[in-house]
Amino acid sequence: MGKGDQGRLIAVNIVHEIRPGAGRHTAIDKRPAAGRIEVGTLGLSGDTQCDRRYHAGPDKALYAYATEDAAWWAKRLDRDISPGLFGENLTTEGIDCTHAFLGERWRLGADVVVEVRMPRSPCDNLSLRMGVPAFHKEFSRSRRVGAYLAVLVTGAVAAGDPVTIEHRPIHGVTVANWVGRRNPEHARRLLDSGDDLAPDVRRTALRLVRQRS
Repeated sequence: MGKGDQGRLIAVNIVHEIRPGAGRHTAIDKRPAAGRIEVGTLGLSGDTQCDRRYHAGPDKALYAYATEDAAWWAKRLDRDISPGLFGENLTTEGIDCTHAFLGERWRLGADVVVEVRMPRSPCDNLSLRMGVPAFHKEFSRSRRVGAYLAVLVTGAVAAGDPVTIEHRPIHGVTVANWVGRRNPEHARRLLDSGDDLAPDVRRTALRLVRQRS
């Protein structure tokens, strides 16, 4: 996909119920919300994160997952994958979250602008949510993990809003490239791009480049 390509939001999901998790409570139970939902720099109005060490902050304000990847899982698991089941805030259609470039920018509806910052790193709360032991490890191995987004321009969004790609960095490093065992060449391309990188991404990229030298 390239600049100007467009998809849409299938659902905007916020927390339905705080549940016991793996050693702590979790807000992974996200379900579609009706109407327009305000989007701030730390996420959706009415949503929350229980483990703010790993699942919060400006670089993880929103979590997007594509229906195309959900359909792949539905076939693999032989079960329905409803919007929000993986804990995503935004369920998209026609936008490739897996192969989005780190630093790619999307416009949601008329006003909201977001930037792809990093892939999701699933934990065992996802396995509990799915009722499948060690599912979070399989999820990560698939590289179909979805994308964490920073909010650059706030506003409001609703299901049905268009999602338009407004910018794609030239480094070509995708969400899928940055899952699991990462390539030092990808790290070098990220660092050489001069683009603003999420601190976690920059630290990992620097470590990989140093190890290679």
